[in-house]
Amino acid sequence: MADLHGVFPYLVSPIGPEGDIRTDVLSRLCDDLITSGVHGLTPLGSTGEFAYLNQAQRTAVVQATIEAAKGRVPVIAGVASTSTADAVAQAKAYQKLGADGILAILEAYFPISDAQVESYFRAIADAVEIPVVIYTNPQFQRSDLTLDVIERLAAHPRIGYIKDASTNTGRLLSIMNRCGDSIKVFSASAHIPAAVMLIGGLGWMAGPACIIPRQSVELYNLCHAKRWDEALTLQRKLWRINEAFARFNLAACIKAGLEIQGYAVGDPVPPQAALTAEQRKVVEAALRDVG
Repeated sequence: MADLHGVFPYLVSPIGPEGDIRTDVLSRLCDDLITSGVHGLTPLGSTGEFAYLNQAQRTAVVQATIEAAKGRVPVIAGVASTSTADAVAQAKAYQKLGADGILAILEAYFPISDAQVESYFRAIADAVEIPVVIYTNPQFQRSDLTLDVIERLAAHPRIGYIKDASTNTGRLLSIMNRCGDSIKVFSASAHIPAAVMLIGGLGWMAGPACIIPRQSVELYNLCHAKRWDEALTLQRKLWRINEAFARFNLAACIKAGLEIQGYAVGDPVPPQAALTAEQRKVVEAALRDVG
């Protein structure tokens, strides 16, 4: 299994007014992020608006990211569906395109039991030959991954990572205690990355890294070197971005930040709305503060 670690920006999906994926903008963003030192790229995460795209758009985003990365860093493609069969088809297609791993997300309309949650993720991992990162974000999903389900899934040979976007950092420590080395934890922007690294995390997958990649990599390097005093000083400074990120729509906030930085990524997909002029000033101020 590939050794995934470090900073994986959750890429936005740049979209034109007619619904076309702006692959040139995405390619430039990917190249600049890699130059800034990120350790991988994650298309179709939450910031990538996966729930608002059709399958052709999703495929275009993943393909453009893989082509832009050119093998320099791993590309972990997001797979999300309410249907197990559809999720499996997506995972197989992205592996065929050249993805280095899958970020598996479960959407749900009707409530489902732990057994069905487990079977969904297991089916994805059974269908591919690349690493699978299981992802849970109980703020936005009808279902969650319980500790028992996570522990069972951690025994799967291709499920070696989890991104838990709950706001409960203690739950991350419980996952580490329950699963040991069989599953490794990525932080989300709902947690303080330096704190997650301190308790044993191996990095973070998050939207804010799109707009502060260099600073995010610096923070990771300080944590990896166990230079905790310096890391916490930088973390306090960077948390201003997370505070702005938490106030507004996920994609709108990061897309506004990228537009400010000169990337024509477009507005979030309706019915989401772009930031207002006043909201955009909050993002601008946060970016100025972190340099």
